[in-house]
Amino acid sequence: MNDSSDYTPPRVWQWERGNGGRFENTNRPTAGATHDKVLPVGKHPLQLYSLGTPNGVKVTILLEELLALGHEGAEYDAWLIDIGQGDQFGSGFVEINPNSKIPAMMDHSTTPPTRIFESGAIMLYLAEKFGEFVPTSGAARAECLSWLFWQMGSAPYLGGGFGHFYAYAPVKIKYAIDRYTMEVKRQLDVLDKNLASRRYLCGDDYNIADMSVYPWYGALAQGRLYGSEEFIESKSYTNVLRWATEIHERPQVARGRRVNRAGGGNAMRERHDASDFDQ
Repeated sequence: MNDSSDYTPPRVWQWERGNGGRFENTNRPTAGATHDKVLPVGKHPLQLYSLGTPNGVKVTILLEELLALGHEGAEYDAWLIDIGQGDQFGSGFVEINPNSKIPAMMDHSTTPPTRIFESGAIMLYLAEKFGEFVPTSGAARAECLSWLFWQMGSAPYLGGGFGHFYAYAPVKIKYAIDRYTMEVKRQLDVLDKNLASRRYLCGDDYNIADMSVYPWYGALAQGRLYGSEEFIESKSYTNVLRWATEIHERPQVARGRRVNRAGGGNAMRERHDASDFDQ
C-alpha cells in the first residue's frame, strides 16, 4: 500500500489485494455472487435481510412503528446478513440486491414477490404500502422526500468518508479526515438550523425522513458513532441532539435498534415475532 503524500496515480488503476483496512476481506472492485447460498424464508410476507447498521436500523424502526399502529401486514422476519463474513455476496442475496448492500427485502404478498433494495426505496415502499409516515401530496410530500433523499446523498460522506478515514482506515490521512470532517460538520449545521424552528425534520409530523436521518446523524450527535463525539463537538448541535433524544426514546425505535445485531446487550440476531423482544 502506497500512503506517500507524493503518490501519483498510475494511468490504469490496479487492485492491490490485502491493502489494509477493516473491510479488506470483503471489499472488491467487481459485482456479483462469490458463492452459492439460498436465503431463508420465514412465515411472514415481508422478509428482511439486513444488519443492525444505521442503514439497516432505518427499516426495522419503520416496521416497528407500523406494527405499533396496528398494521398486522407489517409483521416481518428479519435475517442477519453478516457483511464482515461476506454474506452479502451469496447468490440468494445478490438476486435481491445486485449491489450487495444491506438492507434488502422481499414482499411475498405480491404475485410474483417484489424485491426492494436500497434503504430509502424500502422505506418509501413500506410507507406507501401501509399509508403511514409519508405525506401523499403537495408541499408536505415534497418536503418529506427532500429530506429523505438528502440523507441518501449525505450519509456516504459520513459513513464512507468521515467514518472510514477517521475510524477504519489503516493509516490516518490528515487531508482526508479534514475534508470529510468539514463536510459532516456542515451537514450537522444544516440539520441544526432546520430543527431550530421545527420539532421534526419536516415540521410537526414524524415521518420516514426522521427515521432515515436519525440512525446516522442522531447517533452522531449523541456520541454513538466512530468515537468522534469530542473530535467533532457533536453535542454543540443542540437542536439535533434534542431531536435525536426524542426519537431515541420511542419504544418502537428501541425495538428497531435491537434487530439484526450480532452481539452486545439485548441484541437480536434474528426477529420473527413480536414476542422475540421478550426473550
